[in-house]
Amino acid sequence: MAKEKIVLAYSGGLDTSVILKWLKETYDAEIIAFTADIGQKEELDGLEEKALATGASKVYIDDLRDEFAKDFIYPMFQSGALYEGQYLLGTSIARPLIAKRMVDIARAEGATAIAHGATGKGNDQVRFELTAAALAPDLGVIAPWRLEAFREQFPGRAEMIAYAEKHGIPVQASAAKPYSMDRNLLHISFESGMLEDPWFDPSAESNRDMYVLSVSPEDAPDQAEYVELTFESGNCVAINGEQLSPLGVMDKLNELGGKHGIGRVDMVENRFVGMKSRGVYETPGGSILFTAHRKMESLTMDREVMNLRDSLITRYSTLVYNGFWFAPERLALQALVTESQKNVTGVVRVKLYKGNIIGAGVKSPVSLYNPDIATMEADPSKAYDQGDATGFIRLNALRLKVSSGVEQSKKQ
Repeated sequence: MAKEKIVLAYSGGLDTSVILKWLKETYDAEIIAFTADIGQKEELDGLEEKALATGASKVYIDDLRDEFAKDFIYPMFQSGALYEGQYLLGTSIARPLIAKRMVDIARAEGATAIAHGATGKGNDQVRFELTAAALAPDLGVIAPWRLEAFREQFPGRAEMIAYAEKHGIPVQASAAKPYSMDRNLLHISFESGMLEDPWFDPSAESNRDMYVLSVSPEDAPDQAEYVELTFESGNCVAINGEQLSPLGVMDKLNELGGKHGIGRVDMVENRFVGMKSRGVYETPGGSILFTAHRKMESLTMDREVMNLRDSLITRYSTLVYNGFWFAPERLALQALVTESQKNVTGVVRVKLYKGNIIGAGVKSPVSLYNPDIATMEADPSKAYDQGDATGFIRLNALRLKVSSGVEQSKKQ
């Protein structure tokens, strides 16, 4: 009788390396390791050999970078998504793509379950499993961190490091650097270990070697650099006049942003499961893209359309953060976002300098800005009669006057 097959989301890090071995021993199953190449770069080196040596019967390493940039990052950035005013959702947006491909592999291999190494206290478990529920509700899901037997064997990272050493599994985590990292095309995140103390300063000179994608702003060039981003219908299609794919745009902006110390965020956020957590993020290219996109919208997007779209940013961001990428409400919101972007076309110029993104000009063939109307000088178009503002103000002041009268009468 053939063994059961389990598809494991495998990063090669401490957790999934230990889990691969543990799943094979516990379930006596074939473990198919899957790694999505979404921009981890050198982290993928030797991964297939490591997975096979750890016990995987088969390994998939799929290059999903183009799909990630085009079908996930770009649509999300059109929405203006920013979780709790700071987080550009780098990890959140990657999980539905990874889970989607896991489902595809499970179908192709005849697997009965997928597995992941997300902690039972975190958001990723929800993101993986909500995606699986939306795309393949019949597939089983194994989440070792939610199993008591697993937690008893591995109450902390120290025990996992010892287990890896015992079984000859090389991992990056160590007692000296116990924090975890998650890298992709959009960002890299750091959490746990010494970062669990919100008073710990990762930007201190003694801790600068933690960062991967960017130099410290203090060490960035003393000379500012100008960058021009060309947009078509809300998507960046060129950098400094060079036509690029979404993947090419992200790679180029990451290079530029990292060089100038752009995009570092240190925040305490609210996890979907109810607790607060501390995360440190590097999003160099995404930060430039986010800022430039917003500046392009300021010139080309109708005020009320912008107000409507902006009123949905918190909702959209929360849906992505909580794992509802494939939910019908996110798809409905995306249709509205796409419609709002049809005239977000033109060129934005920004200046990068020591961690800052400074606006330096914007132009568009479909600009809604009319200098003849906006000028403080005489309006040659006579499109706006300043005298009309008198009635406009009176009408808007009416309810304030009535309310004030009521409050005055109450005091008498």
